[in-house]
Amino acid sequence: MLMVIAISTQAQTMRNDKMTRRIDDVFGAVYNNPAEPGAAVLIMQGNDTLYSRCFGVADMVTREPVTFETNFCIASVSKQFSAVALLQLAEQGKLSLKDSLFKFFPEFKAPFFKDITLHHIMSHTSGIPDARDRHDRDFVLYSTDVASVGYMKTLDHLNFHPGTQYEYINPTFQLIYQIVERATGTPFETYMQESVFDKAGMKSCRYFEPDRNIAHMAHGYERDDSGNWKEYDYGEETFFATKADGALYCSINDFVNWERALRDNRVWTSASKLLAYHPWIKIPQDAEYGYQPHTGYGYGFFVQDVPNLPTHVYHLGDNGGFTIYAGKIPARDLIFLFFSTRPDIDRLGMVNKVYNIIGFDFK
Repeated sequence: MLMVIAISTQAQTMRNDKMTRRIDDVFGAVYNNPAEPGAAVLIMQGNDTLYSRCFGVADMVTREPVTFETNFCIASVSKQFSAVALLQLAEQGKLSLKDSLFKFFPEFKAPFFKDITLHHIMSHTSGIPDARDRHDRDFVLYSTDVASVGYMKTLDHLNFHPGTQYEYINPTFQLIYQIVERATGTPFETYMQESVFDKAGMKSCRYFEPDRNIAHMAHGYERDDSGNWKEYDYGEETFFATKADGALYCSINDFVNWERALRDNRVWTSASKLLAYHPWIKIPQDAEYGYQPHTGYGYGFFVQDVPNLPTHVYHLGDNGGFTIYAGKIPARDLIFLFFSTRPDIDRLGMVNKVYNIIGFDFK
């Protein structure tokens, strides 16, 4: 009997080694120069690590390498944190997801704001267009959440009736910055730190501010016309500092704590989790952002239900040189995190290859 167990364990080790080599091939084909902008990748199932690797550098000036303590701008993956905040406030009775935007923004003059609810803004079904003025270079580079949505005060049209279509835009999530403050009387950053990050056991995640020192902070990069890497984040990319939709810096280690908090209902109730992971709207193939087969949008999460496979819940993040994927298969207690400091990659192609290697063909 002991010999059988030993052989079984050895066979499992060999299978794991083969899987690791195949996944290494996926990422190593891109991140093959340790002196270039890199990435951190972690795949866990329960408490077991299936794959973990760091590649390249986080900062081309200091040459600090990417580690699991590196704080990446997770860009639109930040949206799930804002969604959780609204779900918490709904649980506390401080607001309802059926509340209209007019309740929180009486300064918005158009009558259609009475028809747009918090449900609509969190599911990208509001119909509000992204009509931010992009003529002022300083505005698009340095705008805050409040300034960025200022155009809504005089907005006079919608792209479609609320709830009838999907259109991914950032300004509706930026509204959450002020909704949290107006519903609680607490600054957004304070509420998020005390009620979200601290409850999740997240030690180092911080919202970007121009004068804030973030430990082990990565920079995003892109190649210039000569093929050299240049910094591509705050001051180079538009709307980089708006917080509720995208300016959170987080490490892989902290994000694992976040995923555990979501799983174990430490930052929300199981009822809120069901709402967030429900595909409220199907994403059409001609969508400008977010289409994958069999995919819809929940509250701050993409939700993919491929026939005969467990539900895949994830989000993408793109800002400057940062290219982020944070996904999971809740029914298998599996999380997959891929944080990159360069945009010249086929992120979903790589992610889907890895899922195929570990037994899930979401393509």
